[in-house]
Amino acid sequence: MGTVVDDAAAAEFHAFFEAHYAELARLAHLLTGEADAADDLAADALMALWHRWDRVRGADHPAAYARGVVANLARTRIRSAVRERRRIALFWAPRGAGDGYAADGPDVSAVVDVQGALRRLPFRKRACVVLRHAFDLSERDTALVLGISVGTVKSQTSRGVAELQRLLGSETPAAQVQVAVAGQRTGGRH
Repeated sequence: MGTVVDDAAAAEFHAFFEAHYAELARLAHLLTGEADAADDLAADALMALWHRWDRVRGADHPAAYARGVVANLARTRIRSAVRERRRIALFWAPRGAGDGYAADGPDVSAVVDVQGALRRLPFRKRACVVLRHAFDLSERDTALVLGISVGTVKSQTSRGVAELQRLLGSETPAAQVQVAVAGQRTGGRH
């Protein structure tokens, strides 16, 4: 069963796609840390929007809705990857190791770029930092995209920037971390 839409709706969606695809792919890349997955997640999000385009096009903030879909898809992908890694670790764990084996902690000295540090943040902190600083969304818009309160956006962004500061080196001021994250939007480095 296919989606039936009129030509005007198809033209609107095409314009929306052209205007937002690259942004959604960048968001997916920053949230997952996987360049290969970014295009797939953006395409999946836009496909979901297409199937609900009659409702989405009437929304107050269709781009925010699209970012939320990308964030949810990224969260699902990350959770799946974590589950898969755990299964692999259990499979390859030495027999009799039981609970005695533990993954090494993050090697902070090896973190040399912002994307590497972003990948180490928990999803919500990473999403708040990326949406606030790389996509210049307001606290309110970030809360809308992620389905959380403005207060949570404020605290998670602050904690995320502090964690990035720690990961990138204690001599890195918060302002430089924010500029570096913002530079990730266009792929540039600051």
